[in-house]
Amino acid sequence: MVDLTSFSALSFDVYGTLIDWEAGIAAVLKPWAHAHGSDLDDEALLLAYADNEAAVEREYPGLAYAEVLQAAFRRTAKDLGLPVSDEEVQVLGRSVPDWPAFDDTHEALTRLKKHYKLIILSNIHQQGVEGSIARMDVEFDQVNTAQAIGSYKPNPRNFEVLLERIAELGVEKPQLLHVAQSLFHDHVPGKQAGLDTIWINRRHARPGWGATPDPGVDVTPDAEFPSLAAFADAVDAAFAADSAG
Repeated sequence: MVDLTSFSALSFDVYGTLIDWEAGIAAVLKPWAHAHGSDLDDEALLLAYADNEAAVEREYPGLAYAEVLQAAFRRTAKDLGLPVSDEEVQVLGRSVPDWPAFDDTHEALTRLKKHYKLIILSNIHQQGVEGSIARMDVEFDQVNTAQAIGSYKPNPRNFEVLLERIAELGVEKPQLLHVAQSLFHDHVPGKQAGLDTIWINRRHARPGWGATPDPGVDVTPDAEFPSLAAFADAVDAAFAADSAG
């Protein structure tokens, strides 16, 4: 178990870790699919969608995330043999600020902020992340978006920029702990960058990868928790034990 008291900052993936992006995407895809005669459930739709979003991000790293969503939607519709209109894809592109925060996000982040600086490293555009931060109702010390960086995770460049920018907060690499749900987007490149990582395994009770692609390689996070609240509990306990000496 990693020593949680040895870090001074946490960097977070947002969508999948703090914001329920699967619920947000499914809320658009499911009514669309059913309107066109498909009875696919949320899980099947997310599975069909996942690789398409990752492919668009890889092929078009400079594309705004709202446009990534639209392009991935079009590819998913083609794969499923279903029609999709410009209006329908635009609904998904505009939906990010409406995606819900997980039930434990605000409370857990509020507790974690007592111990660490909080940093965002997200595959998102500025407008989208601003809407999500408002939903989480927590002030972050630094926000790093794919829009500003010019590429999408798992591109190593995103973690290189993160490690460059933490110096602005007086944080050094050994003091940074990366917290994320996606093995594909975060833990594989995070480990390649030499970071300690915490896996918030939001899908621990469900099989498969959902809206997140299979990582494709073995990766071992430093610790795993089923929720952000469980991670915050462990952090509180670690700092309490440290104070007790």
